[in-house]
Amino acid sequence: MRDVQEQGMTRREFAKAGAAASFAILTARSGIAQTNGDTLRIGLIGCGGRGGGAVMNCLMGNDNVMLVALADVFEDRLTGKRQEMEKNKHSKVRTKINVTDEMCFVGLDAYQKLLATDVDVIIHATPPYARPGHIEAAVDAGKHIFTEKPIAVDPVGVRQFIRAAEKAREKNLSFVCGTQRRYQRSYVDTVAKIKEGAIGEVLAARVYWNGTLPFANDRQPEWSDLEYRLRNWYNQVWTCGDNIVEQHIHNLDIANWILGGPPAKVTASGGRAWKPLEEKYGDLFDHFNCDYEYPNGVHLYSASRHWNNSKNDVFEEVTGTTGKSNCHDMGKDDMDPYVREHVALFESIRGAGPYINDGVECAHSTLTAIMGRMSAFTGQEVTWEQAMNSDLSIVPADLSFDKEYPVGPIAVPGV
Repeated sequence: MRDVQEQGMTRREFAKAGAAASFAILTARSGIAQTNGDTLRIGLIGCGGRGGGAVMNCLMGNDNVMLVALADVFEDRLTGKRQEMEKNKHSKVRTKINVTDEMCFVGLDAYQKLLATDVDVIIHATPPYARPGHIEAAVDAGKHIFTEKPIAVDPVGVRQFIRAAEKAREKNLSFVCGTQRRYQRSYVDTVAKIKEGAIGEVLAARVYWNGTLPFANDRQPEWSDLEYRLRNWYNQVWTCGDNIVEQHIHNLDIANWILGGPPAKVTASGGRAWKPLEEKYGDLFDHFNCDYEYPNGVHLYSASRHWNNSKNDVFEEVTGTTGKSNCHDMGKDDMDPYVREHVALFESIRGAGPYINDGVECAHSTLTAIMGRMSAFTGQEVTWEQAMNSDLSIVPADLSFDKEYPVGPIAVPGV
């Protein structure tokens, strides 16, 4: 790939040209509920901790909304979350929940049943493996969407999600992904100033998500293979994407935002130093180190790990010709970003703010993480084109509680 400056572009010009906006602004609107104060009906797909948290953020930030439907693979998860939310003592939340038994759906097809109802908006918070198919179905059903990140666990899923996001744009469906830093005022203002030259031309960047071990559940005797995989979803590559995809996407997304788009290539390493070889820890690596190179020649150093009893580092940093920034030091927060992203979504739906569809940007950041994993797993350099065009699909084509889903072997680079 030719150097950017040979093409007459500085690094700063590349960043500005590649990321003129973090989401699209359109003027067209569709649907009565977008242009008046009618109550918008919300359905939650995925009743875990993040799903419940997203609903609370949404209800706290918006008026004229009502949670009316729930869907989850497991009945106990749905029932527990329903009871928890209905007992919420905050009046601003409690009055916005009205879920009847008829609007509760359980099973692998629960999302389809919820999408067949008259909900206006879905909040999607299942494990990442399910996201491409569920979001495609939601767009086909004409629903506005908030979906958690990452948006897929493999390149095939990323491309399916991108097609759905583009179709949502064609249908003027508002679409917000859970990369909440894109809505956090301190980040928004700082990134804008960086692009305006506040630290000169960006020369290099580094991003870390070094944290402690997430949950790892023991198998219960009554659980089938599939039930165990889904209840222990953070510990299989096919269900979560590994830690670089599930969590580190947040930091990689900031780098892509500042540098104007995804990287050109990556060389990575990783392994499993802390996690014991037990089924509950699945087939994940527990650390990744990546050297991403962007089209303008800027390098990004990326580190992510899950080790207990070690220092936690979660941050982003860019170095320019005249200074450094932690990417949120030139702005001030005015609202919880987890709430603000839902406020932005509903302003978009009602026409009170710019139309938002950030699905493609989130898909690109997800694939940035996936290509880092691909490089670490194989020991090979991986280009953006190789990752985007890869036929890698790691999610089982047929999910059934009657089938076996053994934990895959832990990747060995070069093998």
